[in-house]
Formats: sequence, C-alpha cells, structure tokens
Amino acid sequence: MATAEKIFERLKQDHDHHRELLEKIANTEGKTAERDELFTRFTKEVKSHAAAEEQALYSTMLRKPPTTDDTRHSVAEHHELNEALNDLAATDMATGAWLQKFKQLKHDYLHHIEEEEDDHFPDFEKYLTAEDEAHMSDVFEKRKKAEHADAEVTPEKMGEGKE
Repeated sequence: MATAEKIFERLKQDHDHHRELLEKIANTEGKTAERDELFTRFTKEVKSHAAAEEQALYSTMLRKPPTTDDTRHSVAEHHELNEALNDLAATDMATGAWLQKFKQLKHDYLHHIEEEEDDHFPDFEKYLTAEDEAHMSDVFEKRKKAEHADAEVTPEKMGEGKE
C-alpha cells in the first residue's frame, strides 16, 4: 500500500499548508492587504484541493460500499465549507462579523481535516486496490493544478442566489 500512503501523505501536505495559512490569517487585523492576500490564497488552495480530492479520492471511495457514508459526509462538508468561504468573502474584513465568521470557518475546517486524517484515511486505505491508488495519485495532481488555475474568491452571502 505504498501508493496509498503516498496519496494520503500528499493530501496531508496540503492540509498542513492550509493550517499554516489559517494561523497567518488569524494573526492579521482589520482590512489589510496582507489579510486579503492570505485569505485569497487560502480560498484558492482549499477550493482546488477539495475539487481534486473529490475527483481523485472520494469518487473512488463512493464505489466502496463500506466507505460510502463517510465519503458522502466529507463531500457535504466540502460544500458547506465552500459556502462559508464565499460568505466570508462577501463580508467586510474590517468588521467583527468577519472575524467571527473566520473563527467558525477555521474551527469547521480544522475539524474536517482532522476527521479525514484520523478517521477516514486510515479506513479508506483498507479498501484500495493498486489500480485505485495509481489512479488517485495521478488524478489528484492533474486536477488540483487545473482547479487552482481557475479557482476564484466568489463573494456570496449565505442564502443569496438560492432558489
């Protein structure tokens, strides 16, 4: 399972980078160029990571009945986090509301990646074939690169644009 360990280590590398960005953002104040740049970088990184992770890992795990519930749970959390990022982008960085939303996003995101790393990844590894592992590593890198090039900060308040 060396390849499975490789893909999970790769995902954890991204998670570690995201943790660093969250800490840097948390150490900024008000509406500054630094906060804006860090938040933009975090948003693009997380959106491209999530899209690549869904196509590489979660599409594979959906085909494994014992992991379907955990997979659906994680994909749903990706959607919720995306909405929270968009809502945060639509909120004035100089306000207390932005800080409160950021703190909630940080808490939710850290919970999500810890759940993936501690619970899902070790369980998922048991169900992967060599073919799955090779596919996931290849797809993740290609998709993340493509997604990152197209990733945007999309300001949208929670509830806007919903039908």
